[in-house]
Amino acid sequence: MRAVKQRNYQRGSATVLTGTATGLLPSGTTHVPRSIQIPGNPALNSAPRFTLADVERAADEWGCNCGPASVAAICGLTLDEVRPHLGDFERKHHTNPTLMWGILRSLGVRFSCRRYDWTRDGWPTWGLARVQWEGPWTAPGVPPVVAYRFSHWVGAKMVQNGVGIFDVNCLNNGSGWCSVKDWTNIVVPWITKQYPRANGGWHITHAVEIEL
Repeated sequence: MRAVKQRNYQRGSATVLTGTATGLLPSGTTHVPRSIQIPGNPALNSAPRFTLADVERAADEWGCNCGPASVAAICGLTLDEVRPHLGDFERKHHTNPTLMWGILRSLGVRFSCRRYDWTRDGWPTWGLARVQWEGPWTAPGVPPVVAYRFSHWVGAKMVQNGVGIFDVNCLNNGSGWCSVKDWTNIVVPWITKQYPRANGGWHITHAVEIEL
């Protein structure tokens, strides 16, 4: 199978991995997160309005990563439709909370936000979640801004059997959506191992409820 570049799309200047053309997770991954159907929004019931190829192109052209991709998936937009609303993202290739609020307001999206200190159970009903990877940058006394570059945006939806997660790194499963169990057990370890000093822990810092 043709070899392609595979990226970790959690932030700018992402690690490039070599793997097969099956998707973003490296070919050595034992299991690919299974795609799940997300009820309650017909426009987003299966795949988002962009493909793995679209993400690769956007990453090459303007640095698309987890923030813009998660917004597009949750709001039912293409990556090109989101791009004009990204503020200074293309300069810094990172979506901090302030920039995310500006993106959503520019898109005309109604939203509300809950902020957390240390929790893994604060997923939105339908919306976005900002995940903080844990390491020395989250130790007591370290300024919060230091941890910003070790964060990740995902989409989330409460479903009958728990939580569905949209992660741009899971587009190899055909939709980017997987169960929170698969995300925790497969995707999180792969992402956190990209950081030599990460301890494998994570928590939700912001849960953004989206009204469409």
